[in-house]
Amino acid sequence: MRFEVCVDSIAGVRAAYEGGAQRVELCADLLEGGTTPSLGALRLARAVKGIGLNAMIRPRGGDFLYDEDEFAAMEADIRAAKEAGADGVVLGILRADGTIDAERTAALIALARPMTVTFHRAFDMTPDAAEALETLVELGCERVLTSGQAPTALDGLPLIFELRRQADGRIIVMPGGGINAGNARKIARHSGAREMHFAALEKRESPMKFRRAELYMGDGSKGAEYSRQVTMTQRVRAIIAAAQS
Repeated sequence: MRFEVCVDSIAGVRAAYEGGAQRVELCADLLEGGTTPSLGALRLARAVKGIGLNAMIRPRGGDFLYDEDEFAAMEADIRAAKEAGADGVVLGILRADGTIDAERTAALIALARPMTVTFHRAFDMTPDAAEALETLVELGCERVLTSGQAPTALDGLPLIFELRRQADGRIIVMPGGGINAGNARKIARHSGAREMHFAALEKRESPMKFRRAELYMGDGSKGAEYSRQVTMTQRVRAIIAAAQS
């Protein structure tokens, strides 16, 4: 199997590499499920040798129904990712009825080339997974990231297996969502997947000594100002070892 780690920092890229992953999905704002990283972050991530780099292209959190300004931002971000030397981009656009917006997805794929394209878990928000998979095959996506339209990939294992069988080598079906050292072996074994996507995060307290704990620079409901989630090499190693066991 090949392993992709979702990271939000350059330190995370290094941790993924040291833990044995072949590729990272570089994001910003993991509390929103991942948004587009900065150009500076992409350039620095590209300087880490020995690991593949995919860039998230997502202008905001929330749904995947984007207006024209947001779509234009996605186009600009794809150009920036290509300029920074990314190997691939990760994107997803839906229509209001939940189906894949094939026309605009095709335009982004064409713009991204020669980079690879992964359709992210917007796929899990579609009403008909089999139909959505065929759309992505027709569009030429290299892979689709999915939890099997369930809260976690473990819950969605039956659909992931069916999607992989339906794909029949035409597109990579990559499980992702809630994968950890405790379930990676089962997901790898029962999905038959060739690739796996996971985060390997651990909560770390800030080294700040002076604190104003009552103030928040963002949404206080999503976490404190004085802690953050950090990608840990040993967690990457443990998940990979479990999947390969």
